Amino acid sequence: MTQHVVTQTPQFFLTAPSPCPYIQGQFERKVFTHLVGDRAPGMNDLLTQGGFRRSQNIAYRPACESCRACVSVRIVTDEFAETRNMRRVQHRNSDLIGTMFDAQPSTEQYSLFRTYLDARHRRGGMSDMSVLDYAMMVEDTHVDTKVIEYRRRGPDSFITGRGEGELIAVALTDKMGDGLSMVYSYFDPEMEDRSLGTFMILDHVARAKAMGLPYVYLGYWVNGSPKMNYKVRFQPQEHLTARGWERFPIED
Repeated sequence: MTQHVVTQTPQFFLTAPSPCPYIQGQFERKVFTHLVGDRAPGMNDLLTQGGFRRSQNIAYRPACESCRACVSVRIVTDEFAETRNMRRVQHRNSDLIGTMFDAQPSTEQYSLFRTYLDARHRRGGMSDMSVLDYAMMVEDTHVDTKVIEYRRRGPDSFITGRGEGELIAVALTDKMGDGLSMVYSYFDPEMEDRSLGTFMILDHVARAKAMGLPYVYLGYWVNGSPKMNYKVRFQPQEHLTARGWERFPIED
C-alpha cells in the first residue's frame, strides 16, 4: 500500500510582476508562503528575521528581478535615543494612552480605518476594503497578534490602564520572540499635527523595552521613496543586507 507523507516544510510561491507602488517605472514580484498551524509563530519569527512581512496568514518579501530598493528595518530598542523632535511628539500626545488587546476587530476600528484610507490612501491597494476585509486583516492570524487602541487619558486611566473616549489611532502588531513587528497602523487624519505615526512607533519602542524585547520591526524602507523616509529617523537601527543585519548607516 502506498503511503502519503505530509510534510511540514513550507512551500514558497512567486507572484507575477505588477507595477511597483513605490518607484515609478519599476515592477515588483513577491515570494510568499502560508503561516498556518502550530508552527506558524516560530516560522513567522524566522521569516521576519529573514526580511519577510506578514499579511493575514501570508508571509512575503520582495523578489524583484532588477531592483533591491526594499530594505528590512528594525530599531534597536535598548540603545534607542529620542531626538528633540521626538520628545516634542511625546509631549504633544501625553494625553493619549494605548491599550493592548488580543486581535479582534470592531466597527469603531473599521470606521477610523475607512476615514484614514479615504483621506490618505484613496487610490491605494487597500482603498476598497470592506468591513469583512478589515475583519480578516485583523483576525486571520496564526501568530501572537495584538491590537493597540489609542485614546485620551480619562479620570480612571491610572486605575484601569486604559484610555477613554473616541478612538484616535490603532496599531496591528505581532509579538515575536525577539521583538514587536508593526504590521499596520492608522489614525485620525484630522489630527495630523500630533504626528501620530511617529508617536505609535515611539510607544512600540517603549513597550518592547518593557517586555525585554530587543527590536521593533518597521517593515521595509525604500531608498528614494519620500513617504518611507521617516523610518530612518529612529536610531540606532539595523538594516538587513546580503551580509545579515547591519547597523545603519552602514560603515565600510
